Amino acid sequence: MERHITVDIDAAPEQVWDVLVDVARWPDWADTVTSVTRLDDGPFTIGAKARVEQPKLPPTEYVVTELEPGRSFTWVATGPGVRTTARHLLEPAGTSTRVRLSVEQAGPLGVVMGRLFFKGLTDRYLAAEAVGLKAHVEGAA
Repeated sequence: MERHITVDIDAAPEQVWDVLVDVARWPDWADTVTSVTRLDDGPFTIGAKARVEQPKLPPTEYVVTELEPGRSFTWVATGPGVRTTARHLLEPAGTSTRVRLSVEQAGPLGVVMGRLFFKGLTDRYLAAEAVGLKAHVEGAA
C-alpha cells in the first residue's frame, strides 16, 4: 500500500534538495520527526543509514537504496513481516519545484498494518511534512 502527497515549493530544486538530504535536520522543519541520527559518516549516498524517530511509531533504521543527486532518493526500512519504502522526488516546475513524498508498506504485516492502523497516520504525517518542507525552504529563500 502506497500513500503519497505532492507539494509545489517556490524555490529552485537545488535549494529543496539541500534541505531534504540534510536528514539530521528534519526535526527543524518536520513536526512529525523527533530525531534523525546518521549511522555512518560521509556523504548522503546509496548505502547511507539513518535512525528515524517519530511520534506514535517505533524507531526505524532506513538505508538509502536509490539516489539520483538533485532529483530523488529512496530509503527502505525492514522489520519482521514489513518493508517500508519512503521516496522523495523533486521535479522542476517553472520557477518552482514540485516535490512528491511517498511511503509504501509491503510484506504480510506491512500491508495489514498499513491499511488498518497507519493509513490515517501516514496521510497526516505526509501532509505535515510537505507543509513543513515548503515553509522551511520558502522561508530560507
